[in-house]
Amino acid sequence: MARRKLNKWERIEADEYSRLMVIYSGLPKNRLSVAEGLIRQAARLRARLDMLWEDLQLNGETESFTQSDKTEPYERERPASRTFTATDKSYQSIIKQLNDMVPPAEEADALAEFLNDG
Repeated sequence: MARRKLNKWERIEADEYSRLMVIYSGLPKNRLSVAEGLIRQAARLRARLDMLWEDLQLNGETESFTQSDKTEPYERERPASRTFTATDKSYQSIIKQLNDMVPPAEEADALAEFLNDG
């Protein structure tokens, strides 16, 4: 059976999942089984962040908006900009949770590897 070709965002997610699994593969088995769900979610968030970032680069962070044709438009933050900020906070929170799972002796190595590969 032929495998379906992954789209750009699915490839980003798969690459991020693989990257994080390598970084956190040294966790004890019981922690790794818990971490795997966090890693999967972090990978999804990373793909979403990249998608939102691309949108913001093309369309900007603000837009002209009006409630009706009778009122003057005003500049407002685009929903994608707010979503990017919230998604980024979630991604950072998950990475912190993952780093908190790393035993203290390995914590510095995992953080350094994450920062170098990011």
